[in-house]
Amino acid sequence: MPFNLTEGVTDVSQQVYDLHMTIFIICCVIGLVVFAAMFWAIFNHRKDKGAQAAQFHENTKVEIIWTAIPFVILIGMAIPATKTLIAMEDPSDADLTIQVTGSQWKWHYKYFGHDVEYYSLLASRQDQIHNQKQKRENYLLEVDYPLVLPVGQKVRFLVTSEDVIHSWWVPAFAVKKDANPGFINEAWTRINEPGIYRGQCAELCGKDHGFMPIVVIAKPVDEFETWLAEQEQKAVAAKAEEQAMLAMSMDMDEMMQLGEQVYNKHCAACHQANGEGLAGVFPALKGSQIATQDILGHINIVVHGKSGTAMQAFGKQLTLKELAAVIGYERNAWDNNTGDVIQPAQVKAVMQQKDL
Repeated sequence: MPFNLTEGVTDVSQQVYDLHMTIFIICCVIGLVVFAAMFWAIFNHRKDKGAQAAQFHENTKVEIIWTAIPFVILIGMAIPATKTLIAMEDPSDADLTIQVTGSQWKWHYKYFGHDVEYYSLLASRQDQIHNQKQKRENYLLEVDYPLVLPVGQKVRFLVTSEDVIHSWWVPAFAVKKDANPGFINEAWTRINEPGIYRGQCAELCGKDHGFMPIVVIAKPVDEFETWLAEQEQKAVAAKAEEQAMLAMSMDMDEMMQLGEQVYNKHCAACHQANGEGLAGVFPALKGSQIATQDILGHINIVVHGKSGTAMQAFGKQLTLKELAAVIGYERNAWDNNTGDVIQPAQVKAVMQQKDL
């Protein structure tokens, strides 16, 4: 039934569904009994039949009955509910642990025990979202890098946040856990069927709250192990590529082309595609001091963010080349025209200075 809860693809989600249906049936039965008694009394004790209201005050037996029956019903509901809640809150003996970190407006996944971590962002572009270009059916529920999990293994989630309160929610798993800054909440799942499962941030986390989807791909264990090994190899290759980037030199055209792509994907939601920001909410980059004068300050704020604001640290989210390109793009787009061509080595120097 399309209007009922989903049965999901985990044992816990099935327990939640069964509990929901049990409580629903009990409520329906109570409603039928109460309304049947009420309508019977109205029909058989109406005035035109000469019914006279009984006059009595206090009845110990009736009071005991109408107290005992609801008590028994509540106990009967509490037992399966308690069992389900205990099962939902038991992340022990996990085969895999993943840290889930929310930030405006993306998720970061880190696989414990493996050199694998990455950010997951909405894949649809702003022009698709605003109906300026053709979009796919699930355009608000698609990401660039989905979370990949093994089927049949217990996966433990450590959920936290970098900025405001988020909530990691995948209905098919019956998992919904708040991501609170400064705290770590636990959840877990064991997926029974391979497939693609979608969810969303279920906490109002800011103006683009609706653009923070979750996509999980469940793979058989052997395919998951292969994928995990590939990601670890990519991590090693990425470190080697970073060293190669330090020696590269981009020209203006290459920098602007790549920088525009990075800006539209990571920055346009706040600072807008035209660089004019949102008055009183997100500062403009067009003609701003940070984007036209202080190069080191500009690199520093993009790499390390700015505490107390929505400006995130992109140093771990983007490659050195992407960071250099987007900074250079901001310094030359929208008539800023500084002529600055930023190189990866400049970005790395700012990173190292901060580390010291």
